[in-house]
Amino acid sequence: MFKRILVPVDGSSTALRAVEKAVGLAQAFGAHIDLVTVVDAYPFFGADYALGQDEFKAAATASSNQALARAEAAVVAAGLPCRRKIIDSHLIHEGILAAAQDMGADLIVMGSHGRHGIEKLLLGSTAQRVLSHTRLPVLVVRSE
Repeated sequence: MFKRILVPVDGSSTALRAVEKAVGLAQAFGAHIDLVTVVDAYPFFGADYALGQDEFKAAATASSNQALARAEAAVVAAGLPCRRKIIDSHLIHEGILAAAQDMGADLIVMGSHGRHGIEKLLLGSTAQRVLSHTRLPVLVVRSE
């Protein structure tokens, strides 16, 4: 049924729970897992001349590689094939959707941080945005 499962990771425990769920599905369906993380190349609200941007980009890339390595270790430990990729995108959900298309995903498995109230209003929900802008099935794994 599913042959390529995309799992966005951000280093959180919720993202690792999503990886665990994806591993179970991949084992059941004989699927491959693609791990992605999204780095906002312009976190300074569009100021491409902002002081410290290169330092931020280097730190964000290093953090992304650590998150991908932890997720990849779980996938490889289960004996499954996987690819990993860092996506540059100002909007995280657009980066995830672009990766899903580029990597040929037929399922997205992602974590939801379960934000409520003002925190959700201010930060938004990446999972909700992905759900709203894709025709692919999406399995949302809730935080504990």
